[in-house]
Amino acid sequence: MQLLQSYIDSIIHTALEEDIHYVDVTTDYLLPDGHTSSAYYVAKDDGIVCGLEIAERVFALVGGNVEFKANVSDGAEVRKGDIIATMEGDSKTLLKGERTALNLLQHMSGIATATNRCVKLVQGTNAKITDTRKTLPGLRRLQKYAVTVGGGYNHRYNLSEGAMLKDNHIDVYGGITPAVTALRKKIGHMTKIEVEVRNLEELQEALAVGCEIIMLDNMSCEDMKKAVAITAGKALLEASGNVTEKNIAEIAETGVDIISLGALTHSVQCFDISMKFNK
Repeated sequence: MQLLQSYIDSIIHTALEEDIHYVDVTTDYLLPDGHTSSAYYVAKDDGIVCGLEIAERVFALVGGNVEFKANVSDGAEVRKGDIIATMEGDSKTLLKGERTALNLLQHMSGIATATNRCVKLVQGTNAKITDTRKTLPGLRRLQKYAVTVGGGYNHRYNLSEGAMLKDNHIDVYGGITPAVTALRKKIGHMTKIEVEVRNLEELQEALAVGCEIIMLDNMSCEDMKKAVAITAGKALLEASGNVTEKNIAEIAETGVDIISLGALTHSVQCFDISMKFNK
């Protein structure tokens, strides 16, 4: 997966303008031009690294004149105390870019780490771990990239990428069958339809009208097992709602094809990384 450089630069410019309004009062008044330093990133926990090229790009955009050397690549598993990357060059650049680079690196690494834990918990089953659209405004592509680095998959990026009838669509239109029938008359032949169902009766209706993907919303594991048996491979089944690391293995063992978690992006804990300067 390759992120557009223009998108990355836009995110970084926004973050830098937010952090440095017009001058870094401390750094600009403290240090003379041409002052140089060396620094490094150290992992403060065990996890998956993600966002190193973006962190490097921060220093290029904030001032440049920094040599950034990554000791690992995105997706690498690191242990507490591991040196992730080293930096050497202009001290003002290093200090001005420190927080912005760490904010992005820690957030993306936190997503990759959380995703990887879930992927490992469902090993041995057919279930794929996916994200959702519950992302932070402006950061969706970064966050979804981090999910893939952690071994997960991306759900649709936006409302244009797939037809998904959620409970509110169905309630507003008047039912699964009329909603799917009306939608299928207008969408292109490349667009699949996913329908959210709340019980086994709605599952039967979604199957009867030919939905390609069916989301099992907040169903018990017992009902999900029944849903897998009823569906018998006629549609992909996605489990969603109240999925946690404590119950994800049990959900995967029901036989569902997809498990989606909004928590991977909307409330993930940052991975602890520190930037230290050599004295």
